[in-house]
Amino acid sequence: MTTRTFRIMVRGVFDGLSAEQHAELLARAAEHDVLRAAFTPEGHLSYDLTARAAFTFRFLDSGEAEEDILTAAERAEQAARGWLAERGYGYKNLRSQAEDLSQAPLGKRQRRAANAG
Repeated sequence: MTTRTFRIMVRGVFDGLSAEQHAELLARAAEHDVLRAAFTPEGHLSYDLTARAAFTFRFLDSGEAEEDILTAAERAEQAARGWLAERGYGYKNLRSQAEDLSQAPLGKRQRRAANAG
C-alpha cells in the first residue's frame, strides 16, 4: 500500500480579540505572512490583520487509504483549535479543505516527464 500525502487548509476569522491580543498578532505578523506560508506537519499560520481578520493554517499529513483524508482534516482542525485556545484567541467560521496529492492533476512538466518515460 502506498502512502498518500494530504494538504489541509483550516480557515477561520479571529473574533473578539482584545486590544492586547490584536497588538500581539500584529507584532508577530512578519512570521505569519502569507508569502512565507508552507504546508507543515505542525501547521503553519498565516494572516494579514491590516487587510482583514481572516487566518489560514496549512497542514501536511499522510495516510494509506483515501478515507484517511477525513481523519487528517479532523486532526488539522483540532490542532488549529488547540493553538487558538492555548493563546486565548477567539475565532469563528472554522472550516477545512483537504487535498490528496495523489489525486491532484499533474502539472505540464510532470505530464511531459511521465510521457517521456
